[in-house]
Amino acid sequence: MALSAAALAEEIQRRRTFAIISHPDAGKTTLTEKLLLYGGAIRSAGSVKSRRSDRHATSDWLEMEQERGISITASVLHFEYQNFSINLLDTPGHQDFSEDTYRALTAADSAIMLLDNRKGVEVQTQKLFSVCKKRRLPIYTFVNKCDRIGEDPLRLLDDVQLELGIDCFVSTWPVRREGRLVGVYDRSCGKVWLYEEAADHGRSRPPATLVHLESDKLATAIGSEGVENLREEIELIEIAGSEADFDAVARGEASPVCFGSALTNFGVDVFLERFLSLAPPPSPRETRDGIIEPAAHPFSGFVFKVQANMDPRHRDRVAFVRVCSGEFEEGAEAVVSRTGQKLRLAQPQEFMARERSHADSLAVAGDVVGLLDRGNLRVGDTVALGDKIEYPGVPRFSPEHFSQIHIEDALRRKHLDRGLRHLAEEGTILLLFAPSITGPIPIVGAVGSLQFDVLLDRLQREYGVSARLEKLPFHCARWVTGPDNQIEKVANAYGRRRVMDTDGAELILFDNEWTLQRSIEQEKDLTFHDVQPNTSADT
Repeated sequence: MALSAAALAEEIQRRRTFAIISHPDAGKTTLTEKLLLYGGAIRSAGSVKSRRSDRHATSDWLEMEQERGISITASVLHFEYQNFSINLLDTPGHQDFSEDTYRALTAADSAIMLLDNRKGVEVQTQKLFSVCKKRRLPIYTFVNKCDRIGEDPLRLLDDVQLELGIDCFVSTWPVRREGRLVGVYDRSCGKVWLYEEAADHGRSRPPATLVHLESDKLATAIGSEGVENLREEIELIEIAGSEADFDAVARGEASPVCFGSALTNFGVDVFLERFLSLAPPPSPRETRDGIIEPAAHPFSGFVFKVQANMDPRHRDRVAFVRVCSGEFEEGAEAVVSRTGQKLRLAQPQEFMARERSHADSLAVAGDVVGLLDRGNLRVGDTVALGDKIEYPGVPRFSPEHFSQIHIEDALRRKHLDRGLRHLAEEGTILLLFAPSITGPIPIVGAVGSLQFDVLLDRLQREYGVSARLEKLPFHCARWVTGPDNQIEKVANAYGRRRVMDTDGAELILFDNEWTLQRSIEQEKDLTFHDVQPNTSADT
């Protein structure tokens, strides 16, 4: 039974859909585990680094992720916490898998930016922050690994403001004794949360006590000199630090900063509650024809991720749909904007990384639902009831690494073609074809070279195909539109090659950036695109 307008609006207000972004090794997946632990979604937190432990991090479910101890693909984790319905998007930190992170950010309403307290802002942090800023996502900062000695907290704040161009204000502050983290000062209430170390190495929630600055417990924990130092730090924050400006946070112009340790769980609970209280519910979304309000339109959403073989026993394919408006109506007939085909909304799935189940609870704007797909849906597709609408496409960026793929066993060619097609539709690689006398030659393109390792590994595990790659001497590519004779002229010059993607769009591969820039300057009749045409990088 459909919800009333008031009930739908109330449900949408409970939703919090956010991504966690960071440089590799900042502790992103560890923090994700702890948020699941605090939300009651898991009983014991695993570790992405603990390869010999009895369980791995929940969000790292691919075998290669568990073997290498890195996040390769974005995971969706749905759970309830207090009165909030949470959709957490855990994203890869490594730059070679950044395109998957960009896609996940299109589905998010806000982002948590994770920093290592010893390193501060790093290169990949800057890149991911720029994507969030472009989308005007509210950003909430958690300075991690404060259980270890790191940079001075005030210097870290200055670095964030100078390097990222965003105002920061302190929400919680680290409280230490002889360099050891024992708690956090909660600026909103003017008190200190003291934590007790657990013997299970952070797998469970540690006991915490809220105390006044004048309390004997605080003096016992950090000493009278420590209390005096803390008072001086708090005074300095109040005098020299920025004032809390939550309107600026909503515009993506300021960020509240919390300090803590995801490894020991110190400060995580306070950060989670502050974040959920401030993070926005689903907001209106732009379509090509105007703005869609979350509660004022029938069901609509867009596909931001496709994953093949989540269940290796059934070789299934799941399309991840961010619901942008209304309520998911199981059994209803929707329309796919790209093709105009009708699609029955059946068997909605909700996720806890690889684990998924039938979505018995209702799905409304802000939620992520999975649709079992037979190849009809692609990343960027809009699915909607009622009037045809179209959300801006999810951008596909040009690759920087290229290889020709070969197999030893020609009898496995059909399996190779199927695997390449599936992985290209996921976005794991960009599948290209170069003309040849013997037929189209498959070429794979990737943003980062580690994507090739993932490609070969998944071809072997999931499709039974043993393949090898022959590296090609190209380092950049652009989609190109314009007169065919001009495209042919440019492509036939030295250090270039003309290819076509699976949609039939023309690309030219270049052996270096200088050759590319020269072509752009000289060929005024051609348009060179670093994002696949008919998609928008502004999404």
